[in-house]
Amino acid sequence: MIRVRLDHLLLDKGMTLTELAEKTGLALNNLSILKTNKARAVRFSTLNAVCAALGCTPGELIEHVPDGPA
Repeated sequence: MIRVRLDHLLLDKGMTLTELAEKTGLALNNLSILKTNKARAVRFSTLNAVCAALGCTPGELIEHVPDGPA
């Protein structure tokens, strides 16, 4: 499973989702979908904008969580 850690990064930076939307120019509803891990795909331009605004790398924003024992 792939998990987006946007909520953790926002908390660490003391930023709200609304502030991130304003800073990146991305739609609030799209960022909300990303934050709640309901996104089915993410554009590189979105990753770039979010990472630039939060001062993070894609690896800090997205993590792989194993499904369980193989």
